Amino acid sequence: MKVALLLSGGIDSAYSAYLLQKQGYDVEGFYLKLHKDEKKHQENIQSVKNIGKNLNIKIHVLDAMELFEKEVYNYFISSYKNGFTPNPCTVCNPRMKFGFAFAKAIEMGFDKIASGHYALSGDGYIKEAFDDTKDQSYFLFGLKKDVIEKIIFPLGGMYKSEVKKEAFEKLEWFSHPQTYKESQEICFVDNDYIDILKYHFDVNKTGNVRNSKGEIIGKHKGYMHYTVGKRRGFDVPLAKEPHYVLKINPRQNSITAGLFDELAIHKIKAVNFSLDDGFINGEYSVKARYKSKKTKAYVEKKGDLIYAKLYEPLFGVAKGQALVIYKDDLVLGGGFIA
Repeated sequence: MKVALLLSGGIDSAYSAYLLQKQGYDVEGFYLKLHKDEKKHQENIQSVKNIGKNLNIKIHVLDAMELFEKEVYNYFISSYKNGFTPNPCTVCNPRMKFGFAFAKAIEMGFDKIASGHYALSGDGYIKEAFDDTKDQSYFLFGLKKDVIEKIIFPLGGMYKSEVKKEAFEKLEWFSHPQTYKESQEICFVDNDYIDILKYHFDVNKTGNVRNSKGEIIGKHKGYMHYTVGKRRGFDVPLAKEPHYVLKINPRQNSITAGLFDELAIHKIKAVNFSLDDGFINGEYSVKARYKSKKTKAYVEKKGDLIYAKLYEPLFGVAKGQALVIYKDDLVLGGGFIA
């Protein structure tokens, strides 16, 4: 069986290639050029070619920069402009890695597509990985069922510590800067997302900080610097307790700030992206941010919208993040918080 493996140049995808070969698959590697940092691409491609050479697998380099800019990068930029906090990986996975690359692989005669994600798949669903500290099922909530049925996640049943130990033992030839550090959370952001926004906007426009009543209580350095839940970088002179960003108003270039308790959210509304038409309203677990734990909620789907009534409040819920619905360890789908 022919498998197209998405290779980043890092240790996880390298070890995935090794495991797939050991399992008897005919593996070829796919490297996607997404962002426009050519220096980083050349470094990664060199590592990918080294993997190909040592494992004797063919490597394909696909240029998807134009499509990536249209589908992911522009979404990222416009989201911050509109006061949202985007999660580009949740868009990149269905549109690029398991959209563009998947279509190319099928077109080239491959039977399956694989990646080094920490997740599992089965029965048309994404499932949580064994290692809950590295589980990436949240980022994969937008994948279509016909794609999921053709995905292999070699690392989903392993723990990161186990992968690292075994990979360094069995791939002693592997050498790459990503060996000793995790891959970047957002591939086109080196340090801070604001560095990217500076190319497109004047991000340093001083504005007002308001309380929940609308009263001006301080100043901030420009609304794009803030996300919901942030507690630093703005000035509230008379505050006796720490203040957190509660809301962002891009039209007024203002932010609303208040005490931690004011961050509590009991209901979440999201625009549906991948919940099936046959979804049955009821009690499920939900995540509203990658690093947060799952929490119980009553979830309803009404037309193009998803409503989650939380049994316990969540704090720091931001517009633009993904609301992902789980049934036990299965990802049922989700949408983007509005």
